[in-house]
Amino acid sequence: MNKLLYGAIGAIALGLSAPASAADLAARPFTKAPPPMVAAIYDWSGFYIGINGGGGTSHKCWDFVTPVTGTLVGEGCHNATGGTVGGQVGYRWQSANWVFGVEGQGNWADFSGDNVSALFALRNRSKIDSFGLITGQVGYAWNNVLLYVKGGGAVVGDRYRTYDLATGLEFDRANETRWGGTVGAGIEFGFAPNWSVGFEYDHIFLGNRTINFTGSGNFVTAPLGVVTRSERISQDVDIGLIRVNYRWGGPLIAKY
Repeated sequence: MNKLLYGAIGAIALGLSAPASAADLAARPFTKAPPPMVAAIYDWSGFYIGINGGGGTSHKCWDFVTPVTGTLVGEGCHNATGGTVGGQVGYRWQSANWVFGVEGQGNWADFSGDNVSALFALRNRSKIDSFGLITGQVGYAWNNVLLYVKGGGAVVGDRYRTYDLATGLEFDRANETRWGGTVGAGIEFGFAPNWSVGFEYDHIFLGNRTINFTGSGNFVTAPLGVVTRSERISQDVDIGLIRVNYRWGGPLIAKY
């Protein structure tokens, strides 16, 4: 009997102490849910200015134009190669992932080359000393990576000289500014909020043009300033450039 009494008393005491023990436990702390992640989106919109440098080559073919009949007689071809440095300025605007832009570019160049004429005892030499591009752009951006194509107009400054093979003296010369078209493509990386670096390839279509040469005054047959002959010269230009741009505008957009 006593054992049953003691057991009942113990069970009652244990039941009464359980709520008190639960009350003594520390309250569960309340924590605020973490904020949603924010992705920084690179924005290509804005005006930009930059510098560029690289190299290029121009393939040129010379054809002598006969005075009476105008028949073309081939003299040969050569590649005029060398380096270039210049600058560009433009504006881009971005809509979703698509980027549109316009740009003007001007470069000093030293693309030169020569070949021995197949018709005369002369060395035909050419040089591009400058070029400019005015283009529109369409691109697609993956955040801070931009892939684009471009196209528009081009202008090139050309110099032509011929040299006597026996003496090395200049025989006659010509200069021209030639207009044409251009297409190109590039990839650009935004490595800082307003800075980007990229690589670009451009091809300039210049077709062919008939040019009058004048004497250099070193030979009786080429008096100074007197027209000596006409040459039809065809050329195209290929250029590879590394570019660095600084842009004004909102470089980053917070997107949740």
